[in-house]
Amino acid sequence: MSRFEDTSKQGNAGQGGSQGGGGQGAGATAQIKETASQVGQNLRDMGSQVRDVAGQQAQQIKDTASQYYEQGRQMAQDYYDQGRQKAEQYQENLENYVREQPVKALLIAAGVGLLVGFLWRRS
Repeated sequence: MSRFEDTSKQGNAGQGGSQGGGGQGAGATAQIKETASQVGQNLRDMGSQVRDVAGQQAQQIKDTASQYYEQGRQMAQDYYDQGRQKAEQYQENLENYVREQPVKALLIAAGVGLLVGFLWRRS
């Protein structure tokens, strides 16, 4: 604010000895200071508003991200549960097949074992 004070001194010096001029310069200086104070306050208020709006938007983004995360986690859990159920069903079906036809299951297992053995030897 020292620039305003310096400006007011220059304004008074320019008016010289005219009567009533000093009072007008002081009034103008006071008005400029008041206007500058108001502008500063307005800028502080606007900065506060910007900070508040940015905080609200950041919170909204955080909430939205949390919702998407929760939805993704729930979907992954559902797919995992479905896969686990299917695997248990296949295991149960295989066990039932082996109980119903043990000889056939044993021959199939032996054939698969021989095939894997031959393939392993060649590589």
